[in-house]
Amino acid sequence: MKAVIMAGGSGTRLRPLTCNLPKPMVPVANKPMCYHTVKLLKKHGFDEVIFTLFYLPDAIKDYFQDGSDLGIKVDYSVEEGKPLGTAGCVKAVQDKLDSTFLVISGDSLTDMDLTKALKFHKEKGSKATLILKRVESPFEYGLVITDSDGRIQRFLEKPGASEVFSDTANTGTYILEPEVLNYVVMGQEQDFSNDLFPLLLLRNEPMYGYTLEDDYWCDIGNLQMYRQAHKDLLEGKVDIDIDYIRETEKGVFVGDGTIIDPQAKVEGPVIIGNGCRIGAGAEIGPYSTIGDNVVIQDKVSAKQPVIWSNVYVGKGSKLRACVVCNNATVHDGAEILEGGIIGSNSSVGQDAVISPDVRVWPDKVIESGSRLLTSLVWGTKAPRTLFGAHGVRGLANVEITPEFAVNLAAAYGSVVQSGPVLLSRDYWPVSQMISRAISAGLVSVGIEVQNLEATPLPISRHYVKSQRAAGLIHIRVSQREPEKVMIEFFDSKGITVTKRFERKIETTFFKEDFPRCKPSDVGHISFPSRVREYYKQTYVERIKGQVFEEDTVPFCVMPGSNFTRVMRSGEIATRAPKVVIDYAMAETDVILPDMLGQLGIETVVLNSSIRANPTKAEERTGMRRQLADVVKALSADMGAQIGRNGEQVTLVDETGQIIRGELLLALVADIILRDKPGKKIVVPVNASSIIEKIAAIHGCEVVRCKASETEIGTACAKEENVALAGSGTGCFIFPEFQNGYDGMFALGQVLEHLTYQGRTLSEAVQDLPPLVYQVDSVHCPWERKGQVMRLLVEKHHDKPVELLDGVKIETRPEHWILVLPDAVEPVVHLYADGSDLQKTSADLSEYSQLVKYFQQ
Repeated sequence: MKAVIMAGGSGTRLRPLTCNLPKPMVPVANKPMCYHTVKLLKKHGFDEVIFTLFYLPDAIKDYFQDGSDLGIKVDYSVEEGKPLGTAGCVKAVQDKLDSTFLVISGDSLTDMDLTKALKFHKEKGSKATLILKRVESPFEYGLVITDSDGRIQRFLEKPGASEVFSDTANTGTYILEPEVLNYVVMGQEQDFSNDLFPLLLLRNEPMYGYTLEDDYWCDIGNLQMYRQAHKDLLEGKVDIDIDYIRETEKGVFVGDGTIIDPQAKVEGPVIIGNGCRIGAGAEIGPYSTIGDNVVIQDKVSAKQPVIWSNVYVGKGSKLRACVVCNNATVHDGAEILEGGIIGSNSSVGQDAVISPDVRVWPDKVIESGSRLLTSLVWGTKAPRTLFGAHGVRGLANVEITPEFAVNLAAAYGSVVQSGPVLLSRDYWPVSQMISRAISAGLVSVGIEVQNLEATPLPISRHYVKSQRAAGLIHIRVSQREPEKVMIEFFDSKGITVTKRFERKIETTFFKEDFPRCKPSDVGHISFPSRVREYYKQTYVERIKGQVFEEDTVPFCVMPGSNFTRVMRSGEIATRAPKVVIDYAMAETDVILPDMLGQLGIETVVLNSSIRANPTKAEERTGMRRQLADVVKALSADMGAQIGRNGEQVTLVDETGQIIRGELLLALVADIILRDKPGKKIVVPVNASSIIEKIAAIHGCEVVRCKASETEIGTACAKEENVALAGSGTGCFIFPEFQNGYDGMFALGQVLEHLTYQGRTLSEAVQDLPPLVYQVDSVHCPWERKGQVMRLLVEKHHDKPVELLDGVKIETRPEHWILVLPDAVEPVVHLYADGSDLQKTSADLSEYSQLVKYFQQ
């Protein structure tokens, strides 16, 4: 007699177990589900089975082959293209079904008495017999009503709550006569429940239901049922032959070649497969299932896990009602809590914690010490820490999800303990989504929120100082990687929070140690007004020293152009400059022309429309070229491109020269320090030595700090008498105004000082000392970075070496090279500075090759 096993399902509800194998091949008691189905069929006299396959068919074909190892003939039918449905795939093998046959699902666990069911079918003269089972929760199954004789009167596939009319479920197992397949169209997608059986009922064909009584049947449709099936099997609720392993003592089944240390504790019922090793002090609790070739090291505590084959579990690890798939590695001290799933070939680092019901997809790496709170689907790693170079950063709606943001905000709120906390963002919809989640997380722990909504970061940082707020959180899309979003945290003075404060947030986040407040104590959300007006007023006062009366000239669009011209009355020093401002289709605010107008500056605005998607780097480059052309065409005094949510500025002189990078840093330093003798300037360790030359000319002092924007801001706040801080990124801090980067204020300061000095921007560039500075980047794996830096220090033990950040080596008089590992990417950056271009280039080339050599 023949049976058809439907084994084409991909088992999406069982992911990640079924990411790289079909659902019928998921193991139960160390054997594939469909293995138990084949054994059941053989037990009841079936001598041939036909598998209908669709998803990853080779996995099943390679396992069963021709069936000779099991003493049964096995054949296969593979669906090509789109799936044909349960009835359609059986129709495809109609020519092989010339007598009564059985259709059974390959992804359920059962010990049903098929012999009795076949007898019932014959006695009733049925064309189609559905094997039924009464269930407690009928909503996930097709339901059936039969008359007193067993003839089917009505059925409904997976009813809603209001549609339930029975607790008798269709098990997906059918006994059929070949002629019923004449009602199915070849090559067309059709199902038994939705198409064939309603038609048979309509045609009054004899169709019966055979209801199981004490027989076991479990539809393993989700992960909860998968774990329950193992428990039922170990409790003896299902009669399945597991003769491939022996029972060494009551309830303890152990495979061949397995070694259990005498000091290990194994408490049945458990299944331990072939070739396993259980270490000293390990505790294997009841209802544990362990596959073949599994290593359980010393003092492991395993309670009710399902462990597949070829798994390594390190010393002192804890496994609680979880699933660990093939070839996974669980390092020492790791914890996988209830409902956790570790996909095939994944690695859980030392002391890492997988939170309850968190799923890790195949081929992932969970770093040591990390605590995974949400499922890891994309990417390859779960980070050990939350904070990077710019706050918390990750893929929008993948790594940085609303759920993640709520918990992060609650952790932050638990650390600050009191409000208000200001909240701002850029204009992009994803930032708005995350902002709302953060707002919810803050108020859930009783923190008052002042939501500034879409506000440029310099304006938000300026405002936080005046509000006696506990801090500021700002959300924005990454300028370099628009698919990523950044969440940044600032203190009550607008300064980036310290590393120590970041660690407090991380500790609270990973421990989930944030008490939700009572409903009566939920924080309030307010929306402050006049935030921009306050910034605008202070801006003008600080730059000019007084507020000018405004004489507004109406906006007008110049024919044939894509910019708007704005005129304002007033004076700045002795003349009114003309400036072209490029917003690069980004979200900086529109108040800059208005503020400059109050200072008597004529402005022309380019690319002020906000785009639906963030501007790409190559597009900003093209816009800078456009800006240079417009500056020359209009005979403007200068141009400025404002970027990165208002923090960044790029300048263009009246000749059309684009000024950015180290040249821009040197230029702004010279312009400002010329009028600030005796003041300090803060720059990172990788800034060119031209800064020291400029400072010496004007009697100023240079303070060097680590090469991160956070460190620049922190050093600026700590030092006294600082006139300016900045870096080659085009970001500048003016402590007299605020403690954060502000491209708009930087532009105002440059205009004021240049006008006072009576110089043009191009003249200021010509007045600079020579700048000889080159940069290179070399790929370097994370695990080689420490080795590279150590070898560099050892090699140059006889030369002046500075270790403030990276390794800075004086290669010859007035020449140095800095080797600096990237904090985010597997890259090492090299910065070469000197007085001679040829020698500087030679230094850069030599050390780039040296970094590559030291990686070997």
